[in-house]
Amino acid sequence: MTIHDLIHPGYIQLDLVAQTKMDVIDQMIDILHQHQAIDDIKGFKDDVLDRESISSTGIGFGIGIPHAKSTHVKIPSLIFAKSKEGVPFDSFDGKDAHLFFLIAMPEDGTNAHLKVLAMLSRKLMYEDYRQALFEAKTIEETLDLIYTMNY
Repeated sequence: MTIHDLIHPGYIQLDLVAQTKMDVIDQMIDILHQHQAIDDIKGFKDDVLDRESISSTGIGFGIGIPHAKSTHVKIPSLIFAKSKEGVPFDSFDGKDAHLFFLIAMPEDGTNAHLKVLAMLSRKLMYEDYRQALFEAKTIEETLDLIYTMNY
């Protein structure tokens, strides 16, 4: 599996309008549902929130990476959303998040979600990469940046 298998143009939201962490999660889960990547909105959301209850996925630097392994995932997926205004996301640095990645993986015993998290972490540690994602104006430009990741 490659990054190309997880994300496509329909999984990109460049103008996320959200006031809360829950708004962000709900809107990203809706994208998964619209593309039939999950079979139960509430069930998958419960799994994401269970993971959030362990530790916030607001990792700082303006980034949130909610994720879950779930029996409700039919298609392994990565959703990207960007909020120009920023959203409080219980981040470790106390700052609002602007860039969000939602990882949805089936509960199949593999650790693919950990590989995706590691891949994201490696790229997102660079300020110039985060800035390029924030400034990307089109879905194509955004995908080109995301496709430079590999795991």
